[in-house]
Amino acid sequence: MTLPINLPDIRSRAAAAFIGLAVGDALGAPVEFMTAGEIAAKYGILSEIAGGGWLRLKPGQVTDDTEMSLCAARAIVSAGGWSLEGIAGEFAAWLRSKPVDVGDTCRRGIRNFMLKGVLETPFNQWDGGNGAAMRMLPTALFTLGDDGLLERCAVEQARLTHNHPLSDAACIALGRLVHLSLLGASKPRLRREAERLIAAHPTFAFDPYRGLATGYVVDTMQTVFHHFFRGRTFEECLVGTVNQGGDADTTGAICGMLAGAFYGMESIPQRWLKKMDRRVMDEISELSERLIVLSPAFRE
Repeated sequence: MTLPINLPDIRSRAAAAFIGLAVGDALGAPVEFMTAGEIAAKYGILSEIAGGGWLRLKPGQVTDDTEMSLCAARAIVSAGGWSLEGIAGEFAAWLRSKPVDVGDTCRRGIRNFMLKGVLETPFNQWDGGNGAAMRMLPTALFTLGDDGLLERCAVEQARLTHNHPLSDAACIALGRLVHLSLLGASKPRLRREAERLIAAHPTFAFDPYRGLATGYVVDTMQTVFHHFFRGRTFEECLVGTVNQGGDADTTGAICGMLAGAFYGMESIPQRWLKKMDRRVMDEISELSERLIVLSPAFRE
């Protein structure tokens, strides 16, 4: 990368990315599985962290998007470097804790590890879900400054549960977009990176936007790209994304990590931060700092 390295700014943006992920998760979770029309009928425009939804969440409570990201972050930090087995072990401990929500593909992959020690789930044409992309942030922070390391680690963490070329491609692209955002790249530069993904996999094309926000990784990334590139603030990006409904906790989490990294800590509305669980926020802040310091960008 040719962008200049500003270490204090990168630290701050890394924290904003991880906090943005959790905020997006908490904002979107109450409207998961609702249509845009249903959300409009109930809320007008959902712009507050409300709680509720099918999971009956407390306001500010996070779901599997944030929890699995925390698992990956804890494993990398604990090992002082990349540890796929450590990440799988954290996932297993999380699954045993009976989390409030867990996707079927993630559950199957984690159980394969628990029962057989499998660290790469077999290819399955139906596993093109967004469960690997939603937890990409710790990998992106840890690999900042080394694109080859990002590619390898992104695919390894993805295939613990999702072995599908579109999932792999989305994870790598998302990692690159986070890297560029951490380094202060412009939106046109980020748009070129999204177009690189679309050139390799045209199914990700999002203009014109089809309005689908399902758990299929293509629909998820199209929704995130549409609202991230149209939005002018962190809040505008997030509100647009979650009001599409569908898999709104995950589209919110992914847009939140990207918008947090791009817009920075000061952009995240204080009224949202006040609703979040302080213990979760404190752990996120600590882990984001430790992950980014482990990255090649900080070791050079």
